Amino acid sequence: MKLKKSLGILMGTALLSSVLLTGCGSQSSSSSSGEKTKTIKIANYFAKDHPQNVALREKFKPMVEKESGGTLKVQIYDNSTLGAEKEFYDGVRNGTIEMGIPGLIMQSDIEKMAVPEWPFLFKDYEHVKKVLNGPIGKELTEDLEKKHGVKPLAWSANGFRMFSSNRTLQSMDDLKGLRMRMPNIPNYIKLGKLLGMNVTPMPISEVFSALEQKVVDGQDNPVATLRASGWYEVQSNVLESKHMFSPNIYIINSKFFNGLSKKQQKIIEKASKTAADYEFDLMEKSYDADKKFLSGKKVKFTTPDAAFEKKMEDSAKPMYDEFYKQYDWAEDLVKRIKAEQ
Repeated sequence: MKLKKSLGILMGTALLSSVLLTGCGSQSSSSSSGEKTKTIKIANYFAKDHPQNVALREKFKPMVEKESGGTLKVQIYDNSTLGAEKEFYDGVRNGTIEMGIPGLIMQSDIEKMAVPEWPFLFKDYEHVKKVLNGPIGKELTEDLEKKHGVKPLAWSANGFRMFSSNRTLQSMDDLKGLRMRMPNIPNYIKLGKLLGMNVTPMPISEVFSALEQKVVDGQDNPVATLRASGWYEVQSNVLESKHMFSPNIYIINSKFFNGLSKKQQKIIEKASKTAADYEFDLMEKSYDADKKFLSGKKVKFTTPDAAFEKKMEDSAKPMYDEFYKQYDWAEDLVKRIKAEQ
């Protein structure tokens, strides 16, 4: 009995030691400095192989983890894993998610954040980069932290948006009555209607099934998204309309950011800018490759002629008339953006 009792005590002691050691192991930091490791969850709605996630994997994550000496770890949640755009944006706002790369979903509260997606405003990538990475880009985000509690880190590119569809689009008549999926953002919906389309707003996560089931005839996104999301399986045509440029923005919860050391803050800012610049280059350079890939999947590309292009731009002019009446800063801002071209 005494032997059994002694063995029981020894086994119990060994088990307790094992639990304590395991517990200590899970709490200890892998950093050389002995600091506790903080994990940064970063959410977006792009497919795994989209340039946004390529840039996160190849630039942002390794830079942050290496330069922080292991005090920061990065977990990437792509393809709406942590919810659609509104859900993960709200998650960053309330701190349940540390970082995100949304589009301009915040524009309903912060009016200037809508400006980059005003129709037919930018001519090419150089124009976009010059504006967003300069003083105007800072001006657009100046109320973001104060109003929503998220700190802007860097502008990245979704790309120039184009209409994909289940038939060829080569005139304004072809746009009339077209059932078009667009994001649930007022300016998108307004533009679609001005072009004569029947607009159906829905989250990006629902697009494939809506196209497959012919709930809608088409959608608008950059061709990189068309390719990465596999929508070419249920779409036959692309109109190279370039009707608006769609940016994304790296954001981080302000409270989380302010709780980091100055060194960690600088690392995140530097890595965000590096990754976003890399993603911009990937997006710009990938267009020809994406077009070739999609053409190989029997997707037909149509470039609008000058007359069709002008008619689309003219159709959008009432939006600018409304912007100029609604916002006393709008006309001056548009002039300054166009002057950077």
